Parts: sequence; C-alpha cells; structure tokens
Amino acid sequence: MTAMSSSGRGPRRLAALTCVALAAGTLVASGVTGLEPGTAEASSHREAPLISGQPQYDNTDVYAFVSPDKPDTTTLVANVLPFQEPAGGPNFFKFADDAQYDIHIDSDGDAQGDLIYRWTFKDHVKNGNTFLFNTGAVTSLDDPDLNITQTYDIDLLRLKNQHVKHSTKIADDLPVAPSNVGKASMPDYQALRDQAVKHLPGGSMAFAGQADDPFFLDLRVFDLLYGGNLSEVGNDTLKGYSVNSIALQVPTAYIQESEEQPIVGIWSTTQRKSASGHWTQVSRLGMPLVNEVVIPVKDKDKFNASAPWNDGDFLNFVTKPELPKLIEGIYKIKAPAEPRNDLVSVFLTGVDKLNKPPHVRPAEMLRLNTSIQPSAEPKRLGVLDGDNAGFPNGRRLTDDVLDIALQVVEGELLGQKNDLGDAVNENDQKFGKAFPYVALPTAGSRGPLAKEGGTKDAQGNLLSGGASSAASNSDATSTTLIASAVAAGAGVLLVALGLNWWRMRRRNPYS
Repeated sequence: MTAMSSSGRGPRRLAALTCVALAAGTLVASGVTGLEPGTAEASSHREAPLISGQPQYDNTDVYAFVSPDKPDTTTLVANVLPFQEPAGGPNFFKFADDAQYDIHIDSDGDAQGDLIYRWTFKDHVKNGNTFLFNTGAVTSLDDPDLNITQTYDIDLLRLKNQHVKHSTKIADDLPVAPSNVGKASMPDYQALRDQAVKHLPGGSMAFAGQADDPFFLDLRVFDLLYGGNLSEVGNDTLKGYSVNSIALQVPTAYIQESEEQPIVGIWSTTQRKSASGHWTQVSRLGMPLVNEVVIPVKDKDKFNASAPWNDGDFLNFVTKPELPKLIEGIYKIKAPAEPRNDLVSVFLTGVDKLNKPPHVRPAEMLRLNTSIQPSAEPKRLGVLDGDNAGFPNGRRLTDDVLDIALQVVEGELLGQKNDLGDAVNENDQKFGKAFPYVALPTAGSRGPLAKEGGTKDAQGNLLSGGASSAASNSDATSTTLIASAVAAGAGVLLVALGLNWWRMRRRNPYS
C-alpha cells in the first residue's frame, strides 16, 4: 500500500470542492428542462456505402417531365446533398467545386448517352476573416453582405458511341441561389430564388440552388417495412429538409431523336476529381428506389460507378426481387411468380405503347414520352390511375413514386390489385407553377423575429439565457432565476469555505 503525502491532499480536496460547487450552480442555472438536437434517420438517399459519406456528390432524385406551362419544352431536375438541416451553419450547403454534375439523355434507346448537360461550380469568398456566411441582411445575389457565393457553367456535350464528339458552353458564370439561412439574413428569399432563374439562348432556362426536398415518403420502410405491423406510416421523413437542385428547361426538340421517335431516357451522374486529377464517377441515379431496394449491398457501389450500357449485370435483381419476399414473410401477402418481366418493362425497357422506344436495349433510367401532353389535373399514382403523363412515364414532382413502386412490386401490372402505400400522399410544401417548380427551402429561422425595441419572444432569447418570456411561463422563469442565483451564491460560499479551510491547514499541517 503506497503512502500519500499530506501536502497533496489539500489542493486536491479544494479542487474537488470547487468542481462540485461550480457543477451544482451550473446544473441548477441551466433550468429544469434540457434541449436535445434533432437527429436524421437513415435515408433512401444514402443508398450505397461509399456515397453515404460523400453527400455533396450524392444524387438523390431525378425528375423529367413535359413542362406543364410550356408543353413544347421538357424540364429536367437533379438533386444532390440530402438531409440539409435548415440551421446547419456556419458552413451552409454548397455544390462541390471539384465535381461534374451530369444529366444524360439517350435519344434512341440504345442505352448510350447522346447528350450530356454538365454543371461545374466555382466558390467565391469576399472576406475570409469572418466566420459568417453573410455579414448582414441579403437582398440580392450580388449583395456585398453575401460573403460566400457560387457560380456555375453548363456545357452541352454531344456523344457518339460513348465518346464526346463536340462540346458547347451554353451558360457561363450564372449565380447559385444560396442556402436559406433565415429571416434575419434573407428577409425575402423568394426574391433571391427569382434572381437565380436565368434565361438561356434558344429558349432554355436554368436554375441551381437550394430547394425543399421534393421527395415525399415515410422512410420507416427500412424498419422491416414500417415497424413489422404497419404501425409506423404517415410521417414524411423528409419534411423540413432541403437539397441542392440543378434544373434545366429545354425545347423538347433539342433532346428527342425526332417527332416520330419522341421517347428519351434520362439519368444523372456525379464525377469527382481524384488527387491525381482524373475524374471518377461516384454516383448514378435514374429510376427512384432502384439502388435502394433492388440492388443488394455487395453491388451498390458497383452500380453507382456503372453505366446503363452494362445494366445486364443487374438483371437478376429485377427479375427476382427481394422486396416481395420480405413483404410476404412479414405480412403474408403472396409474392408474384418469377421471373418478374413486368418489372423489366417498368425499370429497364419502358412500357409497351407508352414509353418503350423501338429497338430498346434494357437499361435502368427514366423514360419519358415527350409527345404525351401534361395533365390538367395530375394524379399522384400516375399511369396506375390512368394519368399517362406521370410516373413511370418520366417523373413529375407530384408523383407518389413510393406508393406506385410498392403496388407494382406486389403485382399490380399482373392483375394482383392492391392499395399498398405509406400514407404520405403529397409533399409538405407546395410546388411552383413555373420553372424551376421545386418548392422554396425551409428557412433556418424557427419563428418570428423580435419586434423593434424588444428582445424577447415566446421561445426565449439570448439575453435571458434562453428563458421563455411567455406570460404563462413567468412564474417558472422567476423560480428558475431565483434558483440560479441561490445556486451561484452557494457555489461561491463553498469555494470561500474551501479556501479558508485550506489556509488553516497550511498554517497547522498536523491538525
């Protein structure tokens, strides 16, 4: 047993008393209730092991539809960087400046891209000596108070046999709509969004910036299909979260092979520049939910790096899907017989007499028949509900693709009628009626701003230490403040007693 020096016990006991006193004061002064940060659950957007750790490069969704207000044009939307928490500063959400964001067009059904629209981004910082994203209220995209901005170029690449034959820059140094920091920073975010919508030569329009995530669904599907007893449905898991959107509206004649062959295939990819300067494809997305619930874990990264030309490698996962077997095992709904050629038509070739091009090579992508006019009253279940302008003929923002996919997987096209769904039937935010159609992102502000001359709101504020100023909470606030003062006084008294005891011990170490 080792002896302890008496000269060391005093300081150690003093330190312990001091810590106890300060801890006691801090715990009481902090109030009765604590605050817990919100947490994001696993998302179908994070569909593969590698890309889940690289959100700036992660394609979340692709949309392609004949523009409802300009039916001689087609609108393309690709989203990246999922689950953006509105107040997630000070480093808000930018496109990667070492990436190529591409939307591919296959005009003849041979599983090869004929056109690529490519976005590249540049960062700009006005003042590197501040931590702020903006140094004051921002009223325009060129406002000097908007400290961190991005611009982008769009290049149109024409290909033959998967090789680039010609490249044309169709947009140069266009501004990106910034993240919606909050009402104090961006009092009129709609005006900033409007300034980021740009007209291009030839009748095209472009937009890049933050938007509300348009995908609406309950992602508890991954908790063994909604809790194992359908008890966990009806919650839009993506409500309140934002994404970064790139959107392009082009005359339909630009992308279709001809009026006689109006069906186009569309998918998106992201390439990232390696340390050696080479570009590597790290994400790919066409039809929704394919890499999430069709491709198995061992092949998810391979799929993200692959091209539609090679989709024969994954055919077995479509004709013998896992999901119906899981539903049968949990809910005893009999899985349709295999092979599932009905799923091949939906996900790989297009549907006969709807969106299947002649001489098609099976490949996973959105397929859009651009000759079908927009619906005056779109139906959320698209083709299943008789609305041929909707999914799986392209994809509109309002299409309920999860319900459609569940019903198709369970044999709707084979005569096995069902009404499966997640009870989330529409987006939490209303979509726009004109390009870029995506809804505004949620602001970082949590409520109304303080009135001029006032410093309090119903949620509490910095000057009151977060204490609520609501009349109904006045007694609780007073009690908390009194308790805080008492605790602080007790802490000071304990420290003083500890110091006095220590001094006495030093004068008489043998007492």
